[in-house]
This record gives sequence, C-alpha cells and structure tokens, in this order.
Amino acid sequence: MDNDTSIKRFNYFFGLVNLVAVFCIVWLLWYIFLNPSAVMKLYTPMYGFALVVVFFSGIILMTTVLDYPAVLDRQMSKPNPVKKGVILTIAAVVLMVMLNYIVFWGFIGKFGIAYFSPNSIVAASGIGAEPFSARENASTAIVYFFTAFLWIALFWNLGFGQWPWQKDSRATQSISKMIVILFFTTIIYILLFHPHVCYLFYPAQDKAGVAPWWEALAGTGSAFFSLGLILCTLVWIVFSDLLWEGHPWKALGKDGNSNFGQGFITFIMTLIFGFLFLYIVLNIFDYIWDEAFVGGQYTDGPDWRYIHAGEIAGFLILAAFILKNYFNNFPNSDNLWVRCILRTLIAMAGGMLIYWFYYSPLATFFLAKVIGFAQPGDTPLVWILLFLSVIMIQSDFFDGWPLKKKGLRGIG
Repeated sequence: MDNDTSIKRFNYFFGLVNLVAVFCIVWLLWYIFLNPSAVMKLYTPMYGFALVVVFFSGIILMTTVLDYPAVLDRQMSKPNPVKKGVILTIAAVVLMVMLNYIVFWGFIGKFGIAYFSPNSIVAASGIGAEPFSARENASTAIVYFFTAFLWIALFWNLGFGQWPWQKDSRATQSISKMIVILFFTTIIYILLFHPHVCYLFYPAQDKAGVAPWWEALAGTGSAFFSLGLILCTLVWIVFSDLLWEGHPWKALGKDGNSNFGQGFITFIMTLIFGFLFLYIVLNIFDYIWDEAFVGGQYTDGPDWRYIHAGEIAGFLILAAFILKNYFNNFPNSDNLWVRCILRTLIAMAGGMLIYWFYYSPLATFFLAKVIGFAQPGDTPLVWILLFLSVIMIQSDFFDGWPLKKKGLRGIG
C-alpha cells in the first residue's frame, strides 16, 4: 500500500482509542512496578529511573542499532506481529536485567568502577555507603551512562545511518554501528558525567575524576547540566527523524546514503539547537521564579533548573512519538515545509498539554505524585521513558498491532 493511500485510510479515532489503551497499560505498569504507594515500589526514584532507562535503551539497541525486528521477520517462516512482539518484549526485559544487574552491578561495578555496583560501594564503606544510598548512587551513574547512549544512538541513526558500512552485510553494519556507538557513549560519559559521580561521595574521589569542569559555566557541579543539555538536544534529533522526515540533514547525503559531512553537521547543528533550547527555557524559568543561585533549593537551584529543562524536552519528545504513531504524523500536506512546521507546533502544544497533566491533580491519582513543582524525589523522566518504551514496543515489536503502522518509518 502506498503512502497516499495509507494516509487517506488512516482512522484517527482508532488511533485515539489506541493511545488511551496504551496510556492504561503504562498506568498499570507504573502501578505494579513504580508507584511508591503500590506493589513493588521501585520508584525510589533513581533505582526505578535506572531500570526504565536501561529498558528503553535496550529497545533502542534492538531496533535502531541492530534492527533486530527485521532480522526476526526474516527468520520466521510466516511473520506474525503478535508472536514477534511477545518474543522481542521478553528479550528486551531479559536484556534490561542482564545489563543492569550482570554487566553493571556484577561485572563493571565489581571488577572495574566501584560506583556502578551498590555492593562495591557498601564494601568500600564511608559516608554514602548505606545500602539505600549506595543503590541510588549506582543507579544515578547507570542513568547517566545510558542517557549518553541514547544521545549517540539516536543521533547516529539520523546523521550517519549505515555510513560507512553501506556496502557491507547487514550483520557487519549492525555490529560495527553498535561498537562505534558504545565507544562514543563511553567518551561522552567520561567527559560529561563521570566527574559528578566521583563527587557524590565523601571524601570526593578526586584522584579518579576531576572536579566538574562545567561548574563555572553552569553555576553547578551537578551533571544535571549535562543531562538537561543532552535531552534538549534529543528534542531536535527526534523532531528531525519523526516529524521532519529526516530533513534538512538528509539533503546533505548523496544518492540516498549518509556520509561523514551529513553526520558531522547533524551533530553540530542539533547540539547548537539544544543549547539554544536550553538557554530559552532557562530564561523562561528566570522570568517565572527569578534567577537561580548556588545553594538555592528546588526551583531556586541551578541543578534543578537544568533537569527541569530536560524534563520539558522529554514531554515534547513523548508528544512527537504520539503524533507519529497514533495520529499518522498529521498533517500530511504536499508541502514539506508546511507539514513539518505544523507537526512541530502540534508536538510542542501536545508536550505542554502532557506537562500540564503531569503537574495537575490528575497525576496524584494516576502516579501517586505529590502536587507541585520540584518535589523531593520527583522525576517525570521515569514516567516519560516508560511511556516511550510501551509506544516503541507496540510500534516496532508488534508492528503497530492492532493499529497498523502507516506512512513513513521513524525511529527504529
């Protein structure tokens, strides 16, 4: 079925019903696993945050990097979206458990970098080695590492695509891309997050990591500066891929293939857009709450301002995924610029609507969240990432079943 036909036949009401069903699934998962007043209470919040970001990263690894859903399609004699979806979802859960508990807690944290494992932190003793705090600190480091992974993986998919392995086999492309992405993820983590993690402990691990070099620039030594910047950059990566159909960056390619120039310019420009977005949002915060200051608590703290800018970016990213997957990337006019601008405006309005929901009394019922901004332990990124995970599972693991995917393919 061609794209024009799929656009005409798309059932927007069914898309809305599907979105409501997905919201209910997210709520059920939140109630069982993360709700601090319900069953498993994993939202501490950093422990639950780490598990969700690792889960979402595993989905991105399987879809965007390794393209495993397509591999499984070729291996199945008769592709079945439900069977494939169940298999891949189980695989994603197993991957999350292996990465968090075996790779980081059991291997890297035990034999390499102690702060990736709660047990290693406790064994080292000292302030911050109490089991709960140790698990929160280890989870914080894991969150930072996989945030760097998400940035590089999603950027590489948009900017470089399969370059420079276009002429190699699919297996070579996937494995090579994964190795390169993990390499640059490690570099980004070391530069933007490791210094802060070393200063989570007392005394500070100043022989293992330098003092946060961005403190004079950002007004805080917290890596929330780096986290906020990356999320503000990811907005433009996601918008470019989902809403702008790869433009304007794909115009820099040749014969439909990406190249170094396209990837390099995409990285630099989306990072610049991220800085500008962060700058604008911070100035809005200054207008609403006055200027932040070192030592300020909650809304007055520079660290909170940065993470909150990242959270706003997260709401916009979620809105873009919803528009792409449940409303067929409306509108689908003939003029590229018109449809891209309108989609961007709709996604921004939708993100603000989701933002309003999260900070409204409704969230008290659905998420057991305390009403208000800057509540201790409140991390909306956990809920956002869980929502995105469910959307991607339906879209890429289940091929959009029961709402079939229409139109252009986006992330994954």
